[in-house]
Amino acid sequence: MTQAAVLSRAGLDDLVTALIADGYTVIGPMMRDDAIVLAELTSGAQLPAGWGVDSAPGRYRLRRRADQAVFGHSAGSQSWKQFLHPPRQRLWSADAGGFSPAPPEPVRYAFLGVRACDLAAIATLNNVLGGGAHRSAGFAGRRQGLFVVAAGCTEPGGVCFCASMGTGPAPGPGYDLALTERTGSGSHLFLVDAGSPAGQQILDKVPHRPATAAEAGEARSAVAAAAGRMGRQMPEVDLRDLLAGSRESPLWEDVAERCLTCGNCTMVCPTCFCTTTEDRTDLTGEHAERSERWASCFELDFSYLHGGSVRASGASRYRQWMTHKLSSWHDQFGGSGCVGCGRCIAWCPVGIDITEEATRLAELWPDQEGPDDRR
Repeated sequence: MTQAAVLSRAGLDDLVTALIADGYTVIGPMMRDDAIVLAELTSGAQLPAGWGVDSAPGRYRLRRRADQAVFGHSAGSQSWKQFLHPPRQRLWSADAGGFSPAPPEPVRYAFLGVRACDLAAIATLNNVLGGGAHRSAGFAGRRQGLFVVAAGCTEPGGVCFCASMGTGPAPGPGYDLALTERTGSGSHLFLVDAGSPAGQQILDKVPHRPATAAEAGEARSAVAAAAGRMGRQMPEVDLRDLLAGSRESPLWEDVAERCLTCGNCTMVCPTCFCTTTEDRTDLTGEHAERSERWASCFELDFSYLHGGSVRASGASRYRQWMTHKLSSWHDQFGGSGCVGCGRCIAWCPVGIDITEEATRLAELWPDQEGPDDRR
């Protein structure tokens, strides 16, 4: 790692300009429809200066900040997944002229303001879709040219629990540049760490100066301190064993009485990757196409096999989602499927909290069969 640098607020705008000039489509946070959303940036002036977020189970509200911080908000409803693994994508089309596969997308993305939890989510998705038996050519192509500007969290939200999942608040490996925003005492600065040669090359195109030891130490301390101010946390147990051994827990029926099986949690989750395919023809019957769209394990027909759904009850579907996310994901992909972003909590219409349910399972654990005793 090279010596940390410092960007001014104007320097952040210059960074956006430099990325665009280098051929990247820059995606970052902006304010729209009373929320912080992810969209294409054509200027750093579009960043949500002076806006924060209050989040709780089933609640998300913007609030005005006392400063002009542009990254002073926690994760919104959208994740970066939508750009690497789009909600809907055409696979092929056919008409009288023949069969046409979907053309490759020539987009080179630069993600600006990626939180530690979302950086971990991108790595998790890459492990699932970027190679191996489940490789997605579309995902791999979009991921290949990705430039990531991470943002260290100094103000975690009310539903954040990345610290207990080991994914934040400091960005882990995988970024090209990492920013830590500092405001106060009349200044507005960003400590910058380069994480790759590509990151250093872009940084060299933007006015900056070396960080002092005091500036670097203060910024890193602020991120480290955020770990103790998380709005939520997972219980300190082996979640993999806990969920594997809780198949018959009475908790699932209790959750089912509240769960709407709407699938919001899977749609906002930055690592859920399930899809289904749809075939469509026009009214003339002369054009047909196949597309892939996101699917959810909360859909009744998701587990449809040989004339019926394997998981017909809401209890079984919630159990499937939570058990896969926290337990069987380890068996499939070598790690957890949860990064602690808290989106599933904030955007659940009835406020179901995955950390609360895990805690309740842990409290019931002594009364449950262990994972080695299951029948």
